Amino acid sequence: MSNTQFAFIDKKDIPKGPRFQELIREMGYDLQLDGDFDFLEGEGFQPCTLNGWPEVGVEIFSEPAGDVTDGDEEFEKLAAGKDYCISMSWGGSYKDCACALIFSHVLMAQCGARTTYEGEELDSLEGLKGGVAEVLELASKGS
Repeated sequence: MSNTQFAFIDKKDIPKGPRFQELIREMGYDLQLDGDFDFLEGEGFQPCTLNGWPEVGVEIFSEPAGDVTDGDEEFEKLAAGKDYCISMSWGGSYKDCACALIFSHVLMAQCGARTTYEGEELDSLEGLKGGVAEVLELASKGS
C-alpha cells in the first residue's frame, strides 16, 4: 500500500540544488540526500541515508497544485492558493515514512509549505515534528 504526503508550496520558494540538504542539516536531521537532488528536476525515487541507515528514500513528484487538487474544493482549501505541490510517496517502511515526514517538516518550517497526509487535516509544525520523532523511534526498533 502506498502512502502520500503532500506539500503545497509557492514554486518560487522551492529550495534549489544543494540548498535543501543545507536546510535539512540546519533543522538537525541526520538525513543525507544521494546525489544532486532537485525537486523540479529529479522526479521519481530519491534515495537517502537516514541516521546511518542506507537504502531509504521516498518517491518525489512535483507539479502545479491544480493538477493535484483537480477541482476538489476541500483539497483546494488545503492548498490555500499555493501554486505548486510536491508529493512524497512511500510503502510500509517506517524509515521511508520518516524521510517523507522530514522532507515535509523542512518544507513547512523553512519554505512556507502547507502539508497534509492524504488530503486530511493540515499538519502543524509541532505535530509534524512529533510525528518525525515517533516514526524514527519505530524505525529504530527494526521496522
